Amino acid sequence: MKFNFKSIFPIQLTALLFLLVSCGSDEDSLQRIDQIMNIYVRNEAGQDLLNAKKAGSFTGYSVNDREGDKDVAPVSISLKMTTDSLFYFDYTTGAKRKILDSISPDNKTYRSRMTFTYSKKVNDQTVTESDEMEIHYRWTPNLFQVSEVFYNGVPVFSKSADQPNSINTVTIVK
Repeated sequence: MKFNFKSIFPIQLTALLFLLVSCGSDEDSLQRIDQIMNIYVRNEAGQDLLNAKKAGSFTGYSVNDREGDKDVAPVSISLKMTTDSLFYFDYTTGAKRKILDSISPDNKTYRSRMTFTYSKKVNDQTVTESDEMEIHYRWTPNLFQVSEVFYNGVPVFSKSADQPNSINTVTIVK
């Protein structure tokens, strides 16, 4: 049996055209993702409450996902420090996102809800306090970003869809 290239040529041509169409790069089709947040916690006088070495600051913290599969669903949030020695929470992802509304298939709002529990020493006793954070995300085929942040029900951050990607800075005053 003799191999005939003419009979296989239409299959090769079809495969090549499919490959070219499916591998094409369109910059407009990429979705911008903007969900990183740096969360600073200060008192009204401006003191960094995440610096455990300063009197009156918190000595420990934990974060729990209120939308998690279980009642206790820890969220991993690392504590980092700026070059000028300010501490902040570096939140990238971790809490589950639930759909809040769907205006259309191309415009949705998601939310995450977390409980922040802080501890500190007061008169040789460990005292804890808990706060709630709710994050709203804007989703379109071209964009996924943090749009609003509420802390204990109070808005502390908002961003319109036309603002550029950046690290979102949230400052909590306790």
